[in-house]
Amino acid sequence: MTTPDSDGLLAEQLLRLTRRVHRIQKRHLEQRDLGITPAQSRLLRTLAHFDSPPRMADLAERLEVVPRAVTTLVDGLEASGKVRRAPDPSNRRVIRIEITDDGRKALSELRGARRGAADEILAPLTEVEREVLRTLLDTLVDGAAGAHERHEGHEGHDVHGAHEGHGHGRSC
Repeated sequence: MTTPDSDGLLAEQLLRLTRRVHRIQKRHLEQRDLGITPAQSRLLRTLAHFDSPPRMADLAERLEVVPRAVTTLVDGLEASGKVRRAPDPSNRRVIRIEITDDGRKALSELRGARRGAADEILAPLTEVEREVLRTLLDTLVDGAAGAHERHEGHEGHDVHGAHEGHGHGRSC
């Protein structure tokens, strides 16, 4: 059972880890000299997950930010040639955001920077510890509903609750 003090310590550790992850990812981005901020990086990764070019409102909803924030990010990415605004073919009043070839190249570099940052952060952990962390993070990210679904049937899980397959992590 946890006490309020141990919960407070855990919350502080999570916040410290989040800040560390952000600092390390930012450093890895800067080392690649892409001229992309972490927020622009997130927008590019999100844009790449759409099946067709989205509207800015769609991006804002997916990123859980106000549309004005997306406008600022798109302005910066458009100025650097990573995205372009294009009229919707069926309604010219609607503007869609398309990723350019330079944007796709930047995404590839961003993936490398994220992998490098993850390798640095996870370096102290063994493979077993990484699998336990992956399972715990899945539970925290998915919330109670996801935890219920995962624990409803234990097929495919070892005695520690870790999934036997290794490709179930998230990547953006």
